[in-house]
Amino acid sequence: MFQNITALFFDLDGTLVDSVPDLTAAVNVMLRQLGLPAREEDQVRTWVGNGMDNLIRRALVGEMDASQADPELFARAKPLYKAAYAEHISVYSALYPGVHDGLAELHGIGFPMACVTNKPAEFAQPLLDRLGIGAFFATVVGGECVPKPKPAPDSLMLCAERLGIAIEQGLMVGDSLNDVGAARNAGCPVVCVPYGYNHGYDIRDAQPDAVIDSITELPALLATNP
Repeated sequence: MFQNITALFFDLDGTLVDSVPDLTAAVNVMLRQLGLPAREEDQVRTWVGNGMDNLIRRALVGEMDASQADPELFARAKPLYKAAYAEHISVYSALYPGVHDGLAELHGIGFPMACVTNKPAEFAQPLLDRLGIGAFFATVVGGECVPKPKPAPDSLMLCAERLGIAIEQGLMVGDSLNDVGAARNAGCPVVCVPYGYNHGYDIRDAQPDAVIDSITELPALLATNP
C-alpha cells in the first residue's frame, strides 16, 4: 500500500504539535474581552479540528454544537481571537515526542513534505518555525488556501500540485476523522497517530490504513519504497 509513496502530507494540530494550551489561552483572552466565562482546556481539546471559525463558535456557546452561536457576536469575537492567538502561537505549544526526529529522518531520505491544516497559514507557518520544524516542509496549505477545508479533498489536491506529484503518490498523516475523510475523498492512503484531537473518539474507528504511535515509525513503514 505504501510502496509508491513519493511525498507526505502532515496535519499540524494533534499530529505534530500539541497546541491546545495556546488555543485555550487565546480563547479565554477573547472570552474575557467579551465578558463571557472562561473555558477549560479539556473542553477546548474536544473542539479543535474543524478550523478557527468553528473553534470560536464553540467557545462562544460552550459546547460542540455551535449552531446557536450569534453571528454578530462571532463577528466581534473573531478579530479578538486572532489578535490573542497571534500573541500565543507558541507560548505553551510543544512538539509531540518523536516528531522532530521523525521529520528529520524523512527529510534526510528525500521525501518532499507539506503541512496541511485547517489552521490559517498565517498562524501555521510561524508555529512550525518557532518549534524548529518549519524547514522540513516545502509548502504549508492552510484552511484559507482552498474553497473547502478538510475533510474535503481540496487541500490535499493543492499539496500534491505544489509538490509536483500525482495525488495517489501522497500519504496523508493525521490524527482525526477529518484527515481520514480528506484522504479518502482525495484518493490517497492515510496513516494516523492515536494521541491527537479526534473529538474524544478512537481514531482506529475511522479505519485509516495504518496507526503509528510516533512519527519516528514512518520511515520503516515507507522503507519498501524504491
